[in-house]
Amino acid sequence: MTKEDCFELGKITKTHGVKGEVILWLDVDFPEDYEDMDSLFLEVRGELVPYFMESYQLRGNRAIVKFEDCDTFEQAETMVNLQAFLPLEVLPELEDDQFYYHEIIDFQIIDKKLGILGLVRTVYSMQAQDLLVMEYQGKEVLIPINPEIVLDADKEAKILNVDLPEGLLDVYLSE
Repeated sequence: MTKEDCFELGKITKTHGVKGEVILWLDVDFPEDYEDMDSLFLEVRGELVPYFMESYQLRGNRAIVKFEDCDTFEQAETMVNLQAFLPLEVLPELEDDQFYYHEIIDFQIIDKKLGILGLVRTVYSMQAQDLLVMEYQGKEVLIPINPEIVLDADKEAKILNVDLPEGLLDVYLSE
C-alpha cells in the first residue's frame, strides 16, 4: 500500500496509560464513520505499516486505541507523532456536489467573473479555515474554502467553480 492509495486519517498524539494504549486524533469531519475499524496504516520512516487493533474507543475526534503486540508504555511511546492512513476505498460516499480535498488537486479553478485562474496545487487544513492553494501569475494564492466562495466541483470535467471576493487576487499581486 502506498500513500497515493490512501488518505490521511489522523495522527497518534500521545500515549494513554501504561498498557500500550495511544490516543489517535482523527482529522475527519465525521469520526463516527470510522468506529468499526479493525486496522489502519501508520507511516514509519516513510513506509506505511499495517497495525491491527485490539480495542478502539471513540471519544469525539479522538480515540483510545490498543494495537496488537503493543503492551507497554515504551512500545506505545514509539508510535507518538506517527501519521495514520486508511485506503481510499474506505472513504464514505459523498453527495454529487461534495468532494474530498485529495480529489480536487489539479482541478482547474474557474471564477464566476474572471474565468480560468489556475490549478489547485494543494489544500491546507487550518484550524480556523481550510485553504485552497493556487498559482496565479507566478504567485501563490490562498483561497478560503467556504460555500460562498467555492461554489461546486465538476469531478468529471475536473473543474472547481469559485466566486472570489472582490480584491482577493489583488492582495497577492501587489508588491
